[in-house]
Amino acid sequence: MNLSIKSFFDKETNNATYLVHEAGARACAIIDPVLNFDLAAGGVATRSADEIVDYIKGNDLIVEWLLETHVHADHLTASYYLREKLGGKIGISLGVVKVQKTFRSIYNLGDEFVPDGSQFDMLFADNDKFSIGNIETQVMHTPGHTPACATYVMGDCAFSGDTFFMPDSGTARCDFPGGSAAGLYKSLQKIMALRPETRLFLNHDYGCDGTREFFWETTVAEQCDKNIHVGGGKTAEQFIAIREMRDSKLSMPRLILPAIQVNIRAGKLPPSESNGGRFLKIPLDAF
Repeated sequence: MNLSIKSFFDKETNNATYLVHEAGARACAIIDPVLNFDLAAGGVATRSADEIVDYIKGNDLIVEWLLETHVHADHLTASYYLREKLGGKIGISLGVVKVQKTFRSIYNLGDEFVPDGSQFDMLFADNDKFSIGNIETQVMHTPGHTPACATYVMGDCAFSGDTFFMPDSGTARCDFPGGSAAGLYKSLQKIMALRPETRLFLNHDYGCDGTREFFWETTVAEQCDKNIHVGGGKTAEQFIAIREMRDSKLSMPRLILPAIQVNIRAGKLPPSESNGGRFLKIPLDAF
């Protein structure tokens, strides 16, 4: 099947969003869209999402799915906004329930937030299959970075979220609540067992600390051979040591505190309070 894959790269968050459809067909899926957020001003904007809206309308596409690879800590998701604008169903791994329960406690959310995944239209189990038009898609649970991480496999393409970075940048961090370096190693091995020619589409790239241009597509073969954290046949013990040492030196993502409380709601902003305003919580000393 000839897939058409359009990427939208948000430089503010270094996040790649993907629009996927069969060439010549109208049914499409949007993977990991970004809602713009000004942390200093507390301002929400839809610039990145509206670029996708314009592209979809300009190409007469029909959105069937809005897919999240996980509950993101580095950007707010625009899935809810795009569903309101374009339709479609929001899907995520059923591991999101574990994430919701953890962060409901951290944020001390009230009874209005129920951690059962009902904020999403579909909770995918491992090895679930669904279709985007004629594109058969398999869900592969790949936790470790978070409990809700999933990879979406479509033919010779896989959308792996944050599990892999480009080979010269390694892999996702595992020090968030519910993360596990041992779990991520197992997930990476599952992805690396796909056909070597499988194209991997990644969530992020940071230009290897500014030493090269941005890239967010690689292959299974390249990751197996060259990934600095897990490639070259590294053992689980080697990987865990590398990953945990790296994580011990990382600071928290700039948008983690606003992002997660929106993303566990599938991108819906918190409800209005008595004065008509909406508020995000900042838990103190939570990380």
